[in-house]
Order: sequence, then structure tokens, then C-alpha cells
Amino acid sequence: MSQVSAGAAGLLQRQLKAMQQAKDLPGISCGLVDDNVFEWEVMLMISDDCKYYGGGNFRCHLSFPTSYPHMPPSLTFKDPIPFHPNIYPNGVLCISILHPPEEDQYGFESAAERWSPVQTPETILLSVISLLHSPNDESPANVEAAKLWREEKSGGKEFKRRCRKVVRESLGED
Repeated sequence: MSQVSAGAAGLLQRQLKAMQQAKDLPGISCGLVDDNVFEWEVMLMISDDCKYYGGGNFRCHLSFPTSYPHMPPSLTFKDPIPFHPNIYPNGVLCISILHPPEEDQYGFESAAERWSPVQTPETILLSVISLLHSPNDESPANVEAAKLWREEKSGGKEFKRRCRKVVRESLGED
């Protein structure tokens, strides 16, 4: 193991332990995949006050590069994948703070909105929960979800119906 990845592994070990011991992180549970500190399995138990995903339990995989914290991890939702403007149909999450710390070639994000080594697994997961509460449809990963989300704001019902179906699936009810 290189010195860089050994440093990343030590940091991740400490961050995982801190999250597992935290009393103020309701709805977030983390553990390692196959005892690999660079691969975390996460369960997000969404509170009932979330309009679309409330009551859902969503599994995701947080994968850290050996260059962490200088480069961001990736987060992928496992089945059932939330129907959401910022989640690709394959489950990969699209959120600014997980984009590499450089200027956006398309001009959608400033460097300040992108990854910074001050981010932690905790801040990432809290941002994901916030995104479930308030989707961003400006540069969607799932165009169909973004379209239905916009229609929902003007009285459409399909977005909410699709979200509630995924919530039921996450609870083993479908």
C-alpha cells in the first residue's frame, strides 16, 4: 500500500468510527464492504417529513479513491434506485460536491461548489439526504424524473407516484 493510500485508509477508518459512534446522525448507518475501508455500504433511512421519499430505506455504496481526501468518492444507489432528477437510472448520484475539484467544462458549477478535502462522508451523506428533500432539476442526471418533478410543481401526480412506489419497494412491500 502506498503512503498516500495508507493515509487515506487511516483517515477513512477514523471517519467511519466517528460516524458509527455519532448520536446526532439519525437515519444514517455505515459499514465496510468486505472489510475494505475504501468501500462503504450505507443505509439511508429517510424521515417521514420528506415529501417524496419519506419512510424509505435506501442502500448505497460509497466508493473512495486511494487519493481521498484530495479526490471525491462516488456514491451509487442499489436497488431499488430512487426515482430522482439527480440520480442516474443506473443508481449513480450526480451532486456537485462529488465532482472533481476543478472548473466545470460546461460552466454549470463553480469550483467552490465542487469537491473539497474539507468534505467528509458525513457531510456527503447529509447532502444526499438534503437532495432527496429538495431535488435540483437544473442539470438533471435523470431527464424523465426532472421533467415529472417540474410537472409536479404545477399539479402533476406522476413524480410522486413513482417515488412512493420506490419507497414501498425499499421496504420490501412491492
